[in-house]
Amino acid sequence: MLLRDILYKVNIRSVTGTTDNEIKDVQIDSRKVINGSLFIAIKGVVIDGHEFIEKAIEKGAIAIVCEKTPSMKKEGVTYVEVENSSAAAGYIAHNFFGQPSGKIKLVGVTGTNGKTTIVTLLYKLFTSLGYKSGLLSTVENHIGDRIVPATHTTPDAISLNGLLKQMADEECTHVFMEASSHALHQHRITGLLFAGGIFSNITHDHLDYHKSFEEYIRVKKSFFDGLSSSAFAISNADDKRGTVMLQNTNAKKHYYSLKTVADFKGKILDNSLTGLVMTVDEQEVHFRLIGEFNAYNLLAVYGAAICMNEDKQEVLRNLSMLTGAEGRFDYTISSKDKVIAIVDYAHTPDALLNVLATIKKLKKGFEKIITVVGCGGDRDKTKRPIMAEVACEHSDKAIFTSDNPRSEEPGQIIRDMEAGLNIAAKRKYISIVDRKEAIKTAISLANKEDIVLIAGKGHEKYQEIKGVKIHFDDKEVVREMFELFDR
Repeated sequence: MLLRDILYKVNIRSVTGTTDNEIKDVQIDSRKVINGSLFIAIKGVVIDGHEFIEKAIEKGAIAIVCEKTPSMKKEGVTYVEVENSSAAAGYIAHNFFGQPSGKIKLVGVTGTNGKTTIVTLLYKLFTSLGYKSGLLSTVENHIGDRIVPATHTTPDAISLNGLLKQMADEECTHVFMEASSHALHQHRITGLLFAGGIFSNITHDHLDYHKSFEEYIRVKKSFFDGLSSSAFAISNADDKRGTVMLQNTNAKKHYYSLKTVADFKGKILDNSLTGLVMTVDEQEVHFRLIGEFNAYNLLAVYGAAICMNEDKQEVLRNLSMLTGAEGRFDYTISSKDKVIAIVDYAHTPDALLNVLATIKKLKKGFEKIITVVGCGGDRDKTKRPIMAEVACEHSDKAIFTSDNPRSEEPGQIIRDMEAGLNIAAKRKYISIVDRKEAIKTAISLANKEDIVLIAGKGHEKYQEIKGVKIHFDDKEVVREMFELFDR
């Protein structure tokens, strides 16, 4: 493809050299450059791609997109100076791969909690309705029935458009993807054509990156600001920022709610370990998912399906048979003492509170709630004491442990958590740095029919310690302990 065609919609300051050259590949990683590549120099959080322009040219790059043209230019190489390299990468990748999002119905989901469950349910629903669908999620990516491992909530612009091209080439008609705040801010989805967008909720998260809650809200809102008039936008009317999210969108606005008048209205009739019984637009339905937070997720999915002109009865019938995403209120019951162990990805104060509130509603009597919880290293430190406070206030016993400590000392993370505790809360917790030992201890402390919540990592199959990912699976440890106790 010619460079000039690849640059469609890019905000260009200047061009040095020809744009009639044939581009064979597009890269943002200089190590992957081949002869005939276009290299995009992006200023990242840690690394500045401009430092690798020379290396990219040595490896065969014939065109460079950058925010500052080098003073020493190599003959035969085209330099394109742009306003924002990250935004340019989005448009360039979309153009290079043949604008794949325009060949499918692409639906994006953003919000603090619920993104993975909503996109997973949409993927499962539309597959059950007979469509070949694609999924881009934190847990895994799917092209039809084929699984493609996920490394980020939202891949970089090149990888993302490459995946979308594969999906379009393999005749997927619908694709459902998470749109994280990092991806929005870093322009990873810039240039994509969305058929619709969904907002779940917003609470404090990623303030280590966005610096302020207001900025975090602004970034999330930018997704809806960019939707076209032919798209739909669905928002949670019960979230206090639900209407703000859609304030400036050109898309067709819709709302879902459990508490107020909305386009897609639900009411919980029963919530137990057997699932949710709800009315959805005045029709009673039994769902396999559990908890009020899943009632919201189900309404969002139902609303999106209706916006895409699917039959209401077929949507509800198929939704009633679906299970959620791995590591989201994922529970196992021991055969002997009927101890319930719940593995959940809850890693924000609000998500943890939602899960614990759901567990309280499922209790039949005097069962104890034992919560194992940690906080990630190199991430928002302000939520650590709040997470600890929530765990202690809503559990009979809390065990503080490691999550993904990354470059930080696990003991210091736990001390940061302890700083949020009052005298009463301090009597309710113990700290065990080793996560496996913490889970084992929690299950050992559980009596008949007690409930053990293991929060924070959910679907993850690793712990990241000092830059190394070590195999670790919360559910695996639970199964080991239950097998031991059930002998």
